[in-house]
Amino acid sequence: MKSIKKIDTEIDEIDRRIVFATQKGIPLVERPFDAIAKQVGITANEIKYRLEVMLDNGIIRRIGAVPNHYHLGYVANGMSVWDVDDDAVDEFGEIIGTLDYVSHCYKRPRHLPVWPYNLFAMIHAKTRAEVEEKAAAIATILEGVCRNHEILYSTRILKKTGLRLFNTPK
Repeated sequence: MKSIKKIDTEIDEIDRRIVFATQKGIPLVERPFDAIAKQVGITANEIKYRLEVMLDNGIIRRIGAVPNHYHLGYVANGMSVWDVDDDAVDEFGEIIGTLDYVSHCYKRPRHLPVWPYNLFAMIHAKTRAEVEEKAAAIATILEGVCRNHEILYSTRILKKTGLRLFNTPK
């Protein structure tokens, strides 16, 4: 693979074709990069390299699976929000983010006096009781550095898409 990375944030026509070919998902086949390469007209190694360059330059943020939790039976999804001591939020956010039932965990600014929460962790489970059990486990981890928390339950699935190009590449 090439070792020199682009440093600009412009995409060329080949990059546009790669984004267009992958914007609805990477093919669910044994060799997905070969399938994309065939569609785009370059090698699978070049596809991988160009995706890496786009990641490195912030043109795309990530390549990953985006599961539909509802279809997997995880219908009780709760965003747990935590009022964690500011000097402990980074350390404990890292810990909470590694839990297998937390899909994403991040720090956000407080909006006092209305919103005191600065740590958010999305918990996925099959029942609300299970979400509450998992939140209780997080509360145990945060004991001594957390003043309060709440669970905000999902009522519908929001956007689950990434970058979209609307003009078909040439």
